[in-house]
Amino acid sequence: MTFETPLPPTPTLTTERLILRPMREADIPAIQREFPHWEVVRHLLAKVPWPYPEDGAATNVRESLEKRARGEQFYWAITLKGGDDALIGRVDLRPDAGDREMRGFWLAREYWGRGLMTEAADAVTAYAFEDLAWPYIYVTNAAPNAGSHRIKEKQGFELIEVIDGEFVEGRLPREVWILTREAWLGRRG
Repeated sequence: MTFETPLPPTPTLTTERLILRPMREADIPAIQREFPHWEVVRHLLAKVPWPYPEDGAATNVRESLEKRARGEQFYWAITLKGGDDALIGRVDLRPDAGDREMRGFWLAREYWGRGLMTEAADAVTAYAFEDLAWPYIYVTNAAPNAGSHRIKEKQGFELIEVIDGEFVEGRLPREVWILTREAWLGRRG
């Protein structure tokens, strides 16, 4: 199965407590403020520069928006429903490129432990399976990242392999997960 590209425009997704809207350049200050904290980035892939440069958010957002304009990937800013529209985290989604890394996310530290990332991940996963009819989603995480592991378990992902990975923190075991559209729809319906 191939994934159709270019991708459609990034839709706004809403949940009980969140609005996931398309990321924009105006999010750069919030990202630069909330993202470069060791607890947030330590378990991300080593392609994230550390220490995070002063222009890290600006560079990343501009590169991401160029990919979005080409229809290669989705980028959502996570915001609180009823809030001030300020970004508190991000979710990215892209078609399978052979690296088994189709979705990624991060959330500002002050919002951890409330189930918000699970809520955001559910909305994006539902969009991929229910609106785009993708056949599967592969995701990975650093094995010590218990929060990310739990989100995948809650969503019904199946752990299929543990390999070596390079993360900001260094070399760690990397869990590889898959969730099929059929499994997702079976759990939902």
